[in-house]
Amino acid sequence: MSMRWQICGLLLAAAYCVALCAGCGERSSPAATALVDAPQAHSSQANVDSAAVDAAAAPAKSATATNQPARDIGFDNIKFDMQKDAPFQRKMITPAIEQLHNTKIRIRGYILPSFQQSGLSQFVLVRDNMQCCFGPGAALYDCIVVQMDGGHTADFTTRPVAVEGTFSIQEIASPEGKCLAIYHMQADNVQ
Repeated sequence: MSMRWQICGLLLAAAYCVALCAGCGERSSPAATALVDAPQAHSSQANVDSAAVDAAAAPAKSATATNQPARDIGFDNIKFDMQKDAPFQRKMITPAIEQLHNTKIRIRGYILPSFQQSGLSQFVLVRDNMQCCFGPGAALYDCIVVQMDGGHTADFTTRPVAVEGTFSIQEIASPEGKCLAIYHMQADNVQ
């Protein structure tokens, strides 16, 4: 499977992450439901903005990021004020989050289930595993699109994992302009 198609699947998983209410499994909007349930979603290149795919596939490393030790952060560190169903705007991101752009971080979360269970070169890391029935619905800042570096892979697990790599802010949008994900990580290690 080509990288373009794998990233297409990741974008659908990210849309699913945003579309589901944390824990209860209810879909948050008809538009999100349509994007997730589209029968041609896995086979049609038209469902993904090619510029967004190319941006997500590009390495986000800088000379500074590769030479520094990883900073431990949590999903609360990348959370910002955003009203439910409001369109994303880059200016919503706080200066503290902007400072994390192109830096090496270590963050704990859960691998979002997908069709592939082992040998994952890309996956979506989410804040929680949606097992409990409380809390707000999933938000854009509750997921990170992760790409593994240099032939490394990860395996799906229901347990939390720690992912280490270079964090970046890259808006990935659907052809309709709906933001599917904003955070990206070029990962060297998953434990």
